[in-house]
Amino acid sequence: MAEKLVRLKREVLKRGSVLEFCEDEVRLPDGKTETWDFVHHIRGGGACVVPVLPDGRILMVRQSRPCVGLDMLELPAGARDRSDESPAVTALRELREETGYTAGHLEHLATVMSAPAYCDETTDIFLATELEYAGEQILDEAEDIRTEVYELAELLQMIRSGEITDSKTVTGILACAAEKH
Repeated sequence: MAEKLVRLKREVLKRGSVLEFCEDEVRLPDGKTETWDFVHHIRGGGACVVPVLPDGRILMVRQSRPCVGLDMLELPAGARDRSDESPAVTALRELREETGYTAGHLEHLATVMSAPAYCDETTDIFLATELEYAGEQILDEAEDIRTEVYELAELLQMIRSGEITDSKTVTGILACAAEKH
């Protein structure tokens, strides 16, 4: 059996409130060492929700993503408040804050790693049903999130056309479609 890649040391170059930018020294399987950039999600990651309304349509959010310079159509999602917070708790909180809805039923669909080549963030994706409107969104001061509603078939077409490219959203919609078959 071949030797695997081994982290020898990590240096935190920059620490923010959610992420750390690190430099890792790694030993390669051939014994050589290299320095790799690495992003560590301090709270472990987050959760994403596929909120299905009683009529079967899916509630989506549109928000500005300055990092890529786009307004993106996504599923409601967000980071854990603490590293020990349950992904289900995160999912329900983000659903309420971003859409104004609560869910009577939550089912785990998938767990994804955003970019495991350089980041350890994981996102748990949940199917939320038995939705009830609880009131206005509870947005952070810097958030501008608009809700939109779509049929599953419309969202699948938007994935195929490249209109929806967010990985957690693509995974959540495809997992939801798989559940229906």
